[in-house]
Amino acid sequence: MSRDKAIRVASPTEQSDPATRDIDLLPTQEVLRLINEADRIVPEAVGRVLPELAEAADAAVAALRGGGRVHYVGAGTSGRLAVLDAAELVPTFNVPPEWFLAHQAGGPDAYQQAVENAEDDAEAGAREIRESASGKDFVLGLAASGRTPYVISALAAARELGAGTALVTANPNPGEVPADVVIAADTGPEPISGSTRMKAGTAQKLVLTSFSTAVMIRLGRVYSNFMVSMLATNAKLRGRTINILQEATGEAEHACSEALTAAGGDLKAALVHLLSGADVERSAAALALADGQVRDALRDLAG
Repeated sequence: MSRDKAIRVASPTEQSDPATRDIDLLPTQEVLRLINEADRIVPEAVGRVLPELAEAADAAVAALRGGGRVHYVGAGTSGRLAVLDAAELVPTFNVPPEWFLAHQAGGPDAYQQAVENAEDDAEAGAREIRESASGKDFVLGLAASGRTPYVISALAAARELGAGTALVTANPNPGEVPADVVIAADTGPEPISGSTRMKAGTAQKLVLTSFSTAVMIRLGRVYSNFMVSMLATNAKLRGRTINILQEATGEAEHACSEALTAAGGDLKAALVHLLSGADVERSAAALALADGQVRDALRDLAG
């Protein structure tokens, strides 16, 4: 087997991209042009794995509805992206912070700098999941190569617990992995060989954002294309919720403000109240019966 073939089997991200072999000789704008051209393949690569991504999102929804949680597991760039996505869900969709947990190889020390050998610590990955997950949960591993020991061991431990599992990778041929779903966005060689913070990292960011947003939509945290689960806990957020109510209902600002006040800052209850004409108490009750789904609550009130 040739060296090139061996590298290709191991991970495409480790290959050298012929288009950028003289990138260090180019003027800055040309460097940026080549990077931009490489970046353009990422959305298409993600688009080809949407069926697998949908399967993973549906499994995560089922886990959350069953009282479980979603765990992200990654090392290096993958882990930092996981931490970012999990952190942003709380203010964006008002989810309980324990719904999405991010596990980074090396722990918090690895958020801002590399921790030597952390990604190779298979036992740490397995231990992290054994100590924090259960069979009700869903575990999403992220590894550009598809073979990071910390991540793969965490997935294997999750499978032993009976949890649902998925792997996000940039390697279309990662080999046998302990995952129910493999989301392999083939982004090819990196502009700088092996620098998976580039195309592979961008693909992981797109996958994570799409995954978690789809989960939130399925769980009723979105109505139309509005973030309707947020609570108006300060002046800025109150202004944003009133704007959402105005756009979603077509009502005047004062009517939306009054509805939000009557609902105790609960945007969903105010929204159902304004759209259905039912009082706030009935609107909140209908939402509770509909498991937070605005359209279902409106349908029940109309019936």
